[in-house]
Amino acid sequence: MASSPCDLVIFDCDGVLVDSEAIANATLAAALSEWGLAITGAEARARWIGRSMKSVGIELRAELGDRLPDGWLEEVEARDFALFRERLEAVPHVRGAVEAVQAAGLATCVASSGSHAKMEVTLGVTGLRPLFEGRVFSAREVARGKPHPDLFLYAAARMGVPAERAVVIEDSPAGVAGAVAAGMRVLGYAGDALTEREALAAAGAVLFDDMREVPRLLGLG
Repeated sequence: MASSPCDLVIFDCDGVLVDSEAIANATLAAALSEWGLAITGAEARARWIGRSMKSVGIELRAELGDRLPDGWLEEVEARDFALFRERLEAVPHVRGAVEAVQAAGLATCVASSGSHAKMEVTLGVTGLRPLFEGRVFSAREVARGKPHPDLFLYAAARMGVPAERAVVIEDSPAGVAGAVAAGMRVLGYAGDALTEREALAAAGAVLFDDMREVPRLLGLG
């Protein structure tokens, strides 16, 4: 499905640029099990993929109460960061996709539910950070994270591009819903075997399985 070129491509980070979902969800599940909520990495992913940790924390506090320790997020992130530095890789072929988009003259940025500290590590370890220098936006900069449109509208405004001239690349139903609510077209990356393909499509994304398809899907030839 080709479309006319846009002016801005907004990339999600986790699961789109970096292959971090399995690591992060396993870490979160292990920590929560220690604190009294028995859950697997797959279950954590299904519940919270694409969501901001602020919204996840509200749910966890309601479920765990005082068993959720103060500083829980910092502890989980510290565990994540250690494993990211050991194991994290970029999503296959994503560097070439980003470079092709930029070579065609389109603006690019990152809009993620993750913190800037997290993206410093993930984009740094994978060598992708220079591709987005000064154009990385976090849900912590807006009032509401995904599935609300706030982050995508904020990113487009910061980039000086109307929402209708932006395309978002996402891998979570929450992210797709936020982008659609912002009035943006969405490409749903479904290259991960655990991707909720039907949910992505139902939320409004055009699905694709290989980052090498991105230029064609954007109408770049």
